[in-house]
Amino acid sequence: MKKLLLALSLIISFANATTLGIQEKLGDVVPLDLTFLDENGKSVTLKKLMNGKPTILTLNYFRCAGICTPQLNDLAHMLGKLDLAENTDYKVLTVSFAEDETPALAAAKRKNQINAIGRDYIADAWHFVIGENNSSHVLADKVGFTFEKTVTKLGKVDYIHAAALIMISPEGKITRYLNGIEQLPFDVKMALIESSNGTVGPTIAKTLLYCFSYDPEGRTYIFVWEKVAATVMLFIVLAFFISLLRMGRKDDGREIAPRRDVKEEETTEEK
Repeated sequence: MKKLLLALSLIISFANATTLGIQEKLGDVVPLDLTFLDENGKSVTLKKLMNGKPTILTLNYFRCAGICTPQLNDLAHMLGKLDLAENTDYKVLTVSFAEDETPALAAAKRKNQINAIGRDYIADAWHFVIGENNSSHVLADKVGFTFEKTVTKLGKVDYIHAAALIMISPEGKITRYLNGIEQLPFDVKMALIESSNGTVGPTIAKTLLYCFSYDPEGRTYIFVWEKVAATVMLFIVLAFFISLLRMGRKDDGREIAPRRDVKEEETTEEK
């Protein structure tokens, strides 16, 4: 039993020791002097992009064939319902971590997403930028956002990454993480109000979704087996543990039955 529990604890530790996803850094401060290239190809600092406002940060890449587009579409839909004034109460910043994306691609993506909001929206409130001098990778590291570059057999580059909204205070403090694709306007509003005051809030428990590479040859999404293997192993061990418990109960029942027969035989002989 001790060996089984030890193996179970080791598997749980391995499952939690993933290198992909988001390692929360609540309360840490991101460097506001990082520079990016905006939709017009101009160099601009993170401080200028935020303009002293609490900011919703998303990390994506614009050619993403996975969850990036659904995430940004939901964000646009949510912004259309958000009971706050864009560009006054908050800013939105989408940063591409892909190495080969261009300002023209950022501009096209921005236009599509702002049109998807469904109402008149101040365009300056939401910027799509790409890294300059590795700034997007530095920012990703500062907020604990880790991803993995993959290359298919056909040479197509993709990235495995998670989806989340990250709240940054006007001073650059990380105040909250909202995991997943779909977000409620009320949750985002409260997170922005807290962020405007520099208040760090707990993460709302949600499943952290991952974007996987798409294999056009096999027409399937490529799962990271080494990342899910630990979960599979965990279920196998749990099933094995439960089966052992059931077998132990059956053995106990078999041992008790013969003893009752002996007592009945002795009673019969005395009579």
